[in-house]
Amino acid sequence: MSRRICSLWLPNLPIERWAAGSAAPEAELARPLVLTVEGRHGQLIHAVTPAAAERGAWPGARLADARALDPALEAEPADLAGEAAWLRAAARWASRWSPLVEVDGPDALRLDVTGVAHLFGGEEALRADMAARFAAMGVSAATAIAPTAGAAWALARYGRAARLTEPDVLPRILAPLPVAALRLSPQATHMLVRLGLKQIGDLAGVPRKALARRFPKDEHPLDALDRALGRKPEPLTPLPDDPPPRALLPLKEPVVHEQASAEALAELVPRLAAELEHRQLGARHLALTAFRVDGSVGEVEVATSIPSREPAHLHRLLSGILERQGIDPGFGIDAFALEVRWWERLHSAQDALLGDASGELAVAALIDRLSVRLGPAKVRRPAPCESHLPERAAGWAEGIAAAPAPADPAATQADDPTRLLDTPELITVVYATPEGLPRRFMWRRKVHDIARAAGPRRVSPEWWRERSTARLRDYYKVEDVGGQRFWIFREGVVGDGRGGAPAWFVHGLFA
Repeated sequence: MSRRICSLWLPNLPIERWAAGSAAPEAELARPLVLTVEGRHGQLIHAVTPAAAERGAWPGARLADARALDPALEAEPADLAGEAAWLRAAARWASRWSPLVEVDGPDALRLDVTGVAHLFGGEEALRADMAARFAAMGVSAATAIAPTAGAAWALARYGRAARLTEPDVLPRILAPLPVAALRLSPQATHMLVRLGLKQIGDLAGVPRKALARRFPKDEHPLDALDRALGRKPEPLTPLPDDPPPRALLPLKEPVVHEQASAEALAELVPRLAAELEHRQLGARHLALTAFRVDGSVGEVEVATSIPSREPAHLHRLLSGILERQGIDPGFGIDAFALEVRWWERLHSAQDALLGDASGELAVAALIDRLSVRLGPAKVRRPAPCESHLPERAAGWAEGIAAAPAPADPAATQADDPTRLLDTPELITVVYATPEGLPRRFMWRRKVHDIARAAGPRRVSPEWWRERSTARLRDYYKVEDVGGQRFWIFREGVVGDGRGGAPAWFVHGLFA
């Protein structure tokens, strides 16, 4: 199987990334604006909007020269660090198409797609998928797939869509392309043009020694041509994976006493906390591993409810789980490792500007300690569920699980009860008309005469998860003569064809 390399070029990445930060990207791109960087003799243009390009601005030009042509040209500083970080993140995200992805310069990715195109319906479908997914992010992309990295790079920028399946056709396909397609420096490209070598095909038959006198070794045009044609190797170097935060403690001699794990923990936690601080991360799941001399391992794990890198808190949690479970030293332990297996971004922040902190950290620490002492399944927190039926709209989740998203204020009803019964309880109701307001009801062997009633609030059944006989509900907020307030509902209406007479239930109480 011949090698297949894909070059994914993002020609307008700087300006499109800048425009994506606004509410109306299309309107921003219509402004005559350029992004600039500092050069040796003043500001240089890094990227231009289409409107600025129409007025004579181009990347690489000096800002002063561009403003001489159009004084109304707007300028903002470019974010080179942000662009590089975005491209690295895009390279990791692009692993959906290939296990080997490399950042290729400031505006491109290189992917080894050998043997993977059939998973996407072929190479054309793969290229279309790449372009569509980047377009959904507001970034235009040009792609090409060829047997070599150099050929893919050249075709993505200067060539037309061509199906290159064998290296034998590369000389014919690359010959009409400009010499700039060889990925040489602007100075080397300019020198070739001055020598009359404007196209790649013009290099055929040129003596290697004749060019060696004019170009440095790393800029030799024929070496670049050999790489593009596959005559010289050009390995792909993918981004290294971010290793998990980890602290290792090797021991000079194996230890067999039971307190060794606790002593190792006291030394490992500060090291790990320092690494988390350096990487701006917070731990959510940690594991202390003991490596025994016989090749076996012992391990204890602990989780946190929110990201944390507080040494005292992490040490308290791990010490608590060690007291409960412990690690058998066996024939001896010769190394310990404390590793974070689940982490999240955690930037440094001030708890409160004035007064006491909100208490979120204290509550999270309490949840973590209780979960270690009682077990994660014994400590639970309310969690919202996707349902518009009140008894299904809330449930329970483990306390150390990810905190639920805050409720949407627009979806919260002002007349919801302060206490909701787990299961609605059947009641007997007296009413003037079948669909009128209730007048009296009996609940738990006590009669309640209704002094005030408000409603109804209608809730439709969830037909996608219930039987066809499920009935709608009309909720009423009522108050009896004694001042007690209830949330009751009538299930069904007369003549709905889904059962007999409507039934009434108590579902909640108001404070």
